[in-house]
Amino acid sequence: MSRGVAERAELLAALVGEFRQLSAATIMFHQAVADRLGMNVTDHKCADLLERNGPLTAGELAQRTGLTTGAITGVIDRLEQAGFVRRAKDPGDRRRVIIEPCYKRMGQVIGPLFESMGRAAAALCARYSTEELGVIRDFVARAHQMALEEARKLRDAGAARTGKAAKRRK
Repeated sequence: MSRGVAERAELLAALVGEFRQLSAATIMFHQAVADRLGMNVTDHKCADLLERNGPLTAGELAQRTGLTTGAITGVIDRLEQAGFVRRAKDPGDRRRVIIEPCYKRMGQVIGPLFESMGRAAAALCARYSTEELGVIRDFVARAHQMALEEARKLRDAGAARTGKAAKRRK
């Protein structure tokens, strides 16, 4: 193996290790946020999805998370009780319910928990050039899509074993 190939293999192995560490640290950070909010991490991340994406139906939220509609109903109930979302009738179809994020409450209660992380992230980004940040952003965006696709594959494989794959796609 040439020196360049060996260096690349070593770097890729180190990168995989760093991603595993980052993944674990991210999960632990969001668990700490959820603990401070008195909720579980799934509810916290569903609130985050709603805050970032805007109003969704329960079905859309279930699809984006891979959770069942029954599980999502419980999530929505808990988020509504905490004041982070509200159920509203869809103006285009009164039979549908839209889950609307309560942006003001989220900003007041959840926002402060991310202020230190935001400052730390800004300081970290300041170490890189605009060009480097562009490469990092591209890599992270591609890694995000890869993770979503891999999660979908795992869910579909599990659902296929139980006969639910076809139902989920409808």
